[in-house]
Amino acid sequence: MEKVLEVKNLIHKYDDRIVLDIEEFELNKGEVLALVGSNGAGKSTFLRILNLLEKPSQGKVKIFGIVPTNNKQKHIFRRRMAMVFQEPLLFKSSVYDNVSYGLRIRKKNKNSIKNKVLEALEKLEISHLINRPAGTLSGGEAQRVSLARALVLEPEILLLDEPFAELDQPTREELRHNLYKIIRRENQTTLHVTHDRNETLVISDSVALMNKGKIIQRGRTEDVFNKPINEFVANFLGVETILYGKITSKREGLCIVNINNQKLEVVSDLEKGENVIACIRPENVTLLKYSLKAPLTSARNSFISTIKDISSYGLVYRVVMDCGFNLTSFITRESLDRLNLKIGEKIIASIKATSIHLLSRK
Repeated sequence: MEKVLEVKNLIHKYDDRIVLDIEEFELNKGEVLALVGSNGAGKSTFLRILNLLEKPSQGKVKIFGIVPTNNKQKHIFRRRMAMVFQEPLLFKSSVYDNVSYGLRIRKKNKNSIKNKVLEALEKLEISHLINRPAGTLSGGEAQRVSLARALVLEPEILLLDEPFAELDQPTREELRHNLYKIIRRENQTTLHVTHDRNETLVISDSVALMNKGKIIQRGRTEDVFNKPINEFVANFLGVETILYGKITSKREGLCIVNINNQKLEVVSDLEKGENVIACIRPENVTLLKYSLKAPLTSARNSFISTIKDISSYGLVYRVVMDCGFNLTSFITRESLDRLNLKIGEKIIASIKATSIHLLSRK
């Protein structure tokens, strides 16, 4: 794969405080990478360094295999990228003037500018706003204009610094879906900074998780979410059930883990005798009606559980159960009604052995 951004041994300080310590990082052509982490993790600072807006205290940033060494080179490489910030930062002039600005300073001809602007506005579904003053736009409309202003330049690298953070939920979801279609259709290389797990799942095909200035896990989105490298990553990425236990036996890759005298069967490479942390994502817990008969499920783990709490969680419901340990499941409204769930009643919770991720607890 062609590396479009590459970082090695980068350290960045504010005064004497280290805010970034990145041993290695790369972004490949066509990749859509989410850079996630809590507020203050260093994500936005790292993005500014990659966009050559700040110079690192130590280390080099390679862009298309070259380390820019002077202002002329930096200017050339910066023009091959486009960045969208949390705030739209629009001029007070019309939408057309805002979107065409980058093309005008690149001295493109008027017909080319007009055609490209019209195309960008159509992509972002804001053609009807072309003559509107930017100051009259809603938050969602303004951010669409900001995205159009970046995409009209046909950047080789698109950098997004939490562009949806200030938008209301419906607007955020609509714009996120719109942008996702554009990125995928055009094979747009993208680095997207966010602390929103849903955005990460919807938009990215890979993810890097940052904490205290360091990248602590990097990989395919599905792998990172389902196989967190440690308890911090598991917590941050929404693993609702984190359990402590010990592997008491193992046969043909199937581990038996003792947790509060309950037996959990897990497929894992870890060995007998190890103290472990079991990570269970709520969407991997299936609920079945309680019956005295054995439940009809292929899952190796089935527990008779007592419902402790039911609460709305966006588009799903969060069900917390006691099955000798606390276990959380996400279910739809349809499932909630079909199972007729009530606090205090019994339910069967089942989990596949391949849906549980074990971490070694040193």
